[in-house]
Amino acid sequence: MLKSLFAESLVDLLFEKSDDFIAIFDLSESKYIRVNQAGVRMLGFASEQALLDDPIRSRSLRNNELDKEYRSSLIDQLVEEGSYEETIQIKRQDGSLFWGRLKTTTFTNRNRPFSLIRVIDQERLHQAEHELEHSIQRNKAIFSNATIGIIVCDQQGRIVSANQMAETIFGYTTTEWSALTIEQLVPRQIGQYHEKLRHSFNLDPQVRAMGHNRDLNARRKDGSVFPVEVSLSYFRLDEELYAVAYIIDITIKKETERQLLTHQNHIEQLNADLEQKVTDRTQALLSTLEQLENSKDELAKALAIERELGDLKSRFVSMASHEFRTPLTVVMSSATLIERYTTSEQNAHRQKHLDRIKVSVNHLNDILEEFLSLGKLEEGKVTAHAVEVDFRQLMNEIVADLQATLKPGQVIESSLSCPDLIRIDSSLLRKILVNLLSNAVKYSGPGSTVFVRVHCEENERQLRLSIKDQGMGISKEDQEHLFERFFRAANVTDISGTGLGLHIVGRYVELMGGELTLQSELNQGTTVTLTLPYENHSPN
Repeated sequence: MLKSLFAESLVDLLFEKSDDFIAIFDLSESKYIRVNQAGVRMLGFASEQALLDDPIRSRSLRNNELDKEYRSSLIDQLVEEGSYEETIQIKRQDGSLFWGRLKTTTFTNRNRPFSLIRVIDQERLHQAEHELEHSIQRNKAIFSNATIGIIVCDQQGRIVSANQMAETIFGYTTTEWSALTIEQLVPRQIGQYHEKLRHSFNLDPQVRAMGHNRDLNARRKDGSVFPVEVSLSYFRLDEELYAVAYIIDITIKKETERQLLTHQNHIEQLNADLEQKVTDRTQALLSTLEQLENSKDELAKALAIERELGDLKSRFVSMASHEFRTPLTVVMSSATLIERYTTSEQNAHRQKHLDRIKVSVNHLNDILEEFLSLGKLEEGKVTAHAVEVDFRQLMNEIVADLQATLKPGQVIESSLSCPDLIRIDSSLLRKILVNLLSNAVKYSGPGSTVFVRVHCEENERQLRLSIKDQGMGISKEDQEHLFERFFRAANVTDISGTGLGLHIVGRYVELMGGELTLQSELNQGTTVTLTLPYENHSPN
């Protein structure tokens, strides 16, 4: 009696109180005769009886029902072995599917074979495993197919994995990486130094680029050394630190830079040739002007020489930056005015314009050197040297030189409040002002005014200069990149220019210890403000 009482309580506890599917399957009839409420809910039926009355689910939980012969052999195997376990796909009453772990154990009652079946819902586990597998495959695809070399190493520098691009870059095969250390991938002469860097990284790992302001090189399997760019990252796994190196072979980039340097040298040679040609043409022009008084034929020859000089200017201007326009325009305008002064009484006028030609030629040479000095700026070979400067005269000369570039009705209005003589680098200051004023004129329309305001704070020894135009303006997006090399705003692509002017101006201002700010809106004009330190002029 006591045994029967406990047996009933245990059956109720284990059968009905379980969260898993538990059922009794009659092996003789091949159908379920009892299913607990958790199993009824798992299969989506309203009641146990509804499940037992279902012609399909009452006989099999499988999505794809076994054929009769295999089903019979499986039951025989179950009766013989006493238990069976597998993961199957189960169909609910509404047709939806889920994965479950099926465990069955046989027993007999009154000489009839039965099976106790338990199903554990593993849909979440299966889904998690599926997502994990997909994640592994995605990460493997990203790692393996990346277009840059990726190498992972442990704290001791041992390489634990490398992608296909790393194999291509360094020449090692997949099986060779595990025997290598990261120090074997750097030039031999810096191996020990790299070890110190690795130890330092282990103490304070950071996501960063390597080799700031210096060139990095790597070593291939064949011992050849090549330039690289390297960025570092890291992760931790089982309390172990792993470093990740992202490596780009920049051999082509370096070769391009070398070719650019060669091209710059070629331009320097062209500059020297041009200077000689301008000198030769100027001498020819002077000779022609002296002969104008004696012969119309000589005048025709002079005009031919001038025309040839003009053609030379046009061809050069079509190739060069807008920076060359102002001095060449001065040369042309002065040469044209010289034609009008044909008598000896007008020698003074002729000499004035000949002097302007010489000044402009020298100025042209300065601008060419400025254009070619970008590399020197990058190498730190340009420095500021303060000299005594008549600022008002310098400003008047620059404005006068720019008159020939003005559009119809366009004017430059200046206001100066500074001592006449100050000490500042006049060469850099001239280049800065010419560039900024040329831009203001160039990007403003006819009839507009370019305002130049200069004020000197004598107590602070600060020269504050602003140039405001009424031009096309610059978008907010473009302003972020305006001082980068070779960058040009989107709304000026149809106007000639190199994109180097403001970059060089910014570097010059920096060399002079000053500051430069820019405010602009599209179609509302642009204001550039300079603040430069200067020294008081000393009569001693």
